[in-house]
Amino acid sequence: MSVLPCSMCTRWTDDVDLRIMEFSHSYLVLNRDQFFPGYCLLFTREHVTELFHLERQVRQELMEEVCRVAAVLAPLFRADKINYELLGNMVPHIHWHLVPRRGDDPLWPRPIWAEPHRELLLTPEAYRERTAAIRQALEAA
Repeated sequence: MSVLPCSMCTRWTDDVDLRIMEFSHSYLVLNRDQFFPGYCLLFTREHVTELFHLERQVRQELMEEVCRVAAVLAPLFRADKINYELLGNMVPHIHWHLVPRRGDDPLWPRPIWAEPHRELLLTPEAYRERTAAIRQALEAA
C-alpha cells in the first residue's frame, strides 16, 4: 500500500507564487482562492499532526507566529474578525486557515465552508501585489 505525500509538506515548494514569509517554525502562503481577501495558510515547517506533539517552547513560539500574522491581516484587510481554522482531518499536518472576515462578506457570520462558493482567482500580478503587501506589513510589525 503506497502512502500519498503530504500536500502541506510540499506546499512551500509547489506554490512559489503564493509564498509570503518563512518563520522559525512555519511558512505563510496566500490561499489561491481569494474569495475572502487576505485568506492565508500558515503551516509548520516540519510534518507534525498535533499541537501536543510539539515541545512547549516550540508550540508557544508557533502560536506567536500565528498571532503575528493575524495582527497584520486584520488592519490590512479591514477585518471585523479573523477566523482561525485548525482542523487537520483532510490534511493531517498542522496548518491554520487565517481568514480575514468582514460583516459585508457573502457568508457572514457563518463559517467559510457553510456553503460552496465560486473560487476567486487573481491575476499573477494581483497575487504578487497581495503577497508583497502582507510581507511588507509583517516586516514592518
